[in-house]
Amino acid sequence: MNNRPLSTIIHSGESAGRAPYVVILGTNEIASAVAVRLHKRGCGVTMSHDPLPPVIRRRMAFHDALFDEPVTLAGVAAERIDSGAELPAFLSARTAVAITELGLLDLIVVRKLDLLIDARMQKHQIRPDLRHLAGFTIGLGPGFQVDRNCDFAIETIPDKAGTILRHGSTEPADGTFRTLAGRGGERFVYSSMPGRWHTAIDIGSRVFRNYIIGYLGNTPVQAPFDGILRGVVRDGTEVPSGVKLLEVDPRVRGAVWTGIDDRAYGIAIAVEKALDLHRETRVAAIRSRKSAMTEP
Repeated sequence: MNNRPLSTIIHSGESAGRAPYVVILGTNEIASAVAVRLHKRGCGVTMSHDPLPPVIRRRMAFHDALFDEPVTLAGVAAERIDSGAELPAFLSARTAVAITELGLLDLIVVRKLDLLIDARMQKHQIRPDLRHLAGFTIGLGPGFQVDRNCDFAIETIPDKAGTILRHGSTEPADGTFRTLAGRGGERFVYSSMPGRWHTAIDIGSRVFRNYIIGYLGNTPVQAPFDGILRGVVRDGTEVPSGVKLLEVDPRVRGAVWTGIDDRAYGIAIAVEKALDLHRETRVAAIRSRKSAMTEP
C-alpha cells in the first residue's frame, strides 16, 4: 500500500481538481475506521446511517456524532450534516468526516460518487447491486459477490478479516466470533423481542454477572458475566428482535472499548490496498490499449 492521495486513484472525470467524493454506508466501528483512513488520504467522506443493525461499539465509532456529540477518532472528527445542500462546501473544506441520516438516494444527487463502500454489516440481508451508483464500489462482509453487486469485496469474518476479493463471493455469516480472554459469542446479549431500549450505563463501566444493564421495554437485560461494558445500544433506540444490545469484555485491565481496534484497522487498511490494486489494474489496461494502438 502507498500513501499517495486517493485523488490520483479514484477520481471520476467530472471530479477532477476536487477531493474524491466517498460515501460509506454505515456508522459502526468498521465504517468509522475506513472513514478515518480515507479522510487522511485526501477524500471527502460522508457516512450514511442505517438503523440496522444498531451500533453497539459507539466509543469506537463516529455514530454518536449523529446526536451532535463531539466525536474524534485517531485525530479525525465527525460532524452531523442534515441537508444535501450543505455537503459540497463541507466536502471541499474537509475539516471533518460528514455523518448523516440522509440516505443514498439523497447523496448520489450531490455529485457523482467516486467511491461507494457498503460497511453496514447486514450479514443476513440481500445485497443490492451498487456498481451503477459510483465509479468504484467495495462491499464489506457477508453477502457480496464481485462483478455482481460490487467491484471488490473484503472479508470481515474473524479468520479472514481483511482478505481482498477480486473474484467470487465473501464467506457467509457462520456464527463464529473472535475470542477475547476465551469468551466468544457469549460476550453479547441480544434482543429477545422488538421494543425500545433504555440504559443509563456508560460504555467502559465495570459490570458484574447478572447486573442490569438496561431494559428492553419493561424487561430487564443483564450482563452475562463480570467485565467491562465494551458496547451498548444508545439509550432510547427502537430495536427489532434478534440484534445485539450489548457486549462485555472479560479482560477488565486489558479491555478495549475506545479508539480503532485491530480488526477494524486491518479492514480499513484492506480498503486502501483494494483502491491501490484498482489503480494498478486501470494503469495496466491503459498501457495495454496504448500498446495495441501503436502496433503496426
